[in-house]
Amino acid sequence: MASAAFDLEELKRRMEGALTSLRSEFTGLRTGRASSQLLDSIMVDAYGTSTPLTQVAGVTAPEARMLTVQIWDKVNVGAVDKAIRAAGLGLNPVMDGTTLRVPIPALNEERRAELAKLAGRYAEAARVAVRNVRRDGMEAIKKQEKDSVISQDQLKKLSEQIQQATDQSIRRIDETVRAKEEEIMQV
Repeated sequence: MASAAFDLEELKRRMEGALTSLRSEFTGLRTGRASSQLLDSIMVDAYGTSTPLTQVAGVTAPEARMLTVQIWDKVNVGAVDKAIRAAGLGLNPVMDGTTLRVPIPALNEERRAELAKLAGRYAEAARVAVRNVRRDGMEAIKKQEKDSVISQDQLKKLSEQIQQATDQSIRRIDETVRAKEEEIMQV
């Protein structure tokens, strides 16, 4: 029984990981305000390999609608510029030596709707991840019951606990996406 309880906590941690990942994805969705996290997910072709932007440059937000990207090695300036333009964020950097100035354009209604839809897709991916964790947990406890490690009563109890954890995680994902959509639409 102790191993089954441990498994439940592990499943809860994995479900929490889906929510953490969703929140991380949301930092890259711009809401019309400059945020240094906006560029965190961008990968740059530097030194012959795909490298996170944060490993080749420093990003700051000196103004509400401006990011500056200070590139540490001038051979990467072109690659960083290209990566930011190709990221699908609608950003057009301006080169100034080893610094890129990235103006954040105001969002129009159409772009806000696109971003809200994208937030919904990210949330659905997180829900699918949580459901996959639930499926793994259910398969594990069914196997334990089949192998006579736990009783049918324990199986039923653990199934209910796994479902409760799943429902709670899905609720938190829904709340998070609802808040992000409101933030996107109100800017």
